[in-house]
Amino acid sequence: MSEDKPNTVETKASGVVEEGVGRLKDAAGGLTGDMGLQAEGKVDQLAGMARQEFADLYEENEGRVERAVTFVRERPLFSLGIAAAVGTVLGFLFFPRRKG
Repeated sequence: MSEDKPNTVETKASGVVEEGVGRLKDAAGGLTGDMGLQAEGKVDQLAGMARQEFADLYEENEGRVERAVTFVRERPLFSLGIAAAVGTVLGFLFFPRRKG
């Protein structure tokens, strides 16, 4: 596995753990009346869920990214032409020429 790719299984596992710890803190804060601990638990829960969602999204789109990278490696000049054309069109759309 490449060094720059995130390990999605590890990311999901840490998200599940973080969400579980958050649930425990939320429950403990609710039982003891400690609003700070309860809020910290809710933040941990959200962070854990976000970590899991990131891993899911990365897995879903990994194939698309790999295809795009392969296309650019196999056809670098064609890819550069596409980028130049898209840049020109966006330039005309966002920065229209002044009249006059």
